[in-house]
Amino acid sequence: MASPALQRGRVSSIGCCYVVTTVTHERHRHLADPRAATELQHWIAHADTQHLTRTHARVIMPDHLHWMFTLRTGALEQAVRTLKSRSAKAINQRCGLRGAFWQAGYYDQLQRDERQWRQQALYIVNNPVRAGLVSAVNDYPYLWCRWDP
Repeated sequence: MASPALQRGRVSSIGCCYVVTTVTHERHRHLADPRAATELQHWIAHADTQHLTRTHARVIMPDHLHWMFTLRTGALEQAVRTLKSRSAKAINQRCGLRGAFWQAGYYDQLQRDERQWRQQALYIVNNPVRAGLVSAVNDYPYLWCRWDP
């Protein structure tokens, strides 16, 4: 069960930018599988094409996702719940997995201005370098940023 503390002070406003972090169930490294990471990329893009979100940056790590987006319609909780449920079903099917894929809940941070957006985006895309997965940002296949890193 997700900690109620994660929801304390949560604000959901259309037109605001958020950074959402969510982790896989028990931090299993399912997203290290290229099929799973590709499927998750698809569902993030789907959220954008459905006008729920506008992605600014994202990185899919082996056991978690950092996703920076502007909420375009609906509620923050709805956008994240939709991404998590659709991606979990598709990844489980594609990769032959069963049971919970995502840990309950997520961490979100409201971004206040575009300067902060860019700082957060750079932090997000540098995650694979800090984790030692690659030596350069451009070497990691499961990240995207609308600004040059």
